[in-house]
Amino acid sequence: MPLTPVSVPTLWRLARVAFNPVRQQSVLLYPEGAMLLNDTGAANLELCDGRRSIREIATILGERYGCDVVDDVTEYLSQLVEKELIRDG
Repeated sequence: MPLTPVSVPTLWRLARVAFNPVRQQSVLLYPEGAMLLNDTGAANLELCDGRRSIREIATILGERYGCDVVDDVTEYLSQLVEKELIRDG
C-alpha cells in the first residue's frame, strides 16, 4: 500500500540511523547492508518515529528548508517502503 500524507512511517525494527565518523555522513544501517544518507534523507528518517504523520514530518522539514516538501517526503519514504526499510506504523 503506498504512503500518503496521513501515513505514520517508522523504521523497520532492525534498521537504524547512525553517523559514520570516517565519512562524516549519516548512514541507514540494516542487516543486509547500509545506505549513505544526505542531510535531507537523514532529517526525514530522524523524524520517522511512529508518531508523526508524513504531513507532520513535511511541515517540520518545510519550516526548516522554507518550502513545501510533502510530495518529496512522501516519495522518498515510499521508496524506502519498497525496500522494506520503512513501514506504515
